[in-house]
Amino acid sequence: MSKRCVLAWWAVVLILAGGCTTQRITNLTPRQTLRPLDGLHRFEAAWSSNQRAIQPESFTPYVVIGTEFHPMQRTLLTSNSWEALVPLPPGQQFVNYRFKFEYHYNGFGKVHPDSLTTGTYQLEVLEP
Repeated sequence: MSKRCVLAWWAVVLILAGGCTTQRITNLTPRQTLRPLDGLHRFEAAWSSNQRAIQPESFTPYVVIGTEFHPMQRTLLTSNSWEALVPLPPGQQFVNYRFKFEYHYNGFGKVHPDSLTTGTYQLEVLEP
């Protein structure tokens, strides 16, 4: 009976510990845009997390279109928003994209790499 109690206790601890941290990428890019004259569109995303072990200086965020990774830069006015100017494919009305954030976190005496990728979003490009 005591072995079952110990196993149940560890199960509760693991469930509570696993449910305590959350990471989220929020898409800040509009769903529609007029095709820019220079062909570049601004993609924006915000990162939020309550995980304290993440090293904020280690972030490497990307906009992923097909197999191309476009690096993002931190925005000037906020600490958790990122943006990238990405060339839109000419003549294409819909662009599917994702965001991927790579980062490191501290854990048990070592630094561990990790990443978070969003689902696919779609941008509709309207002709002017």
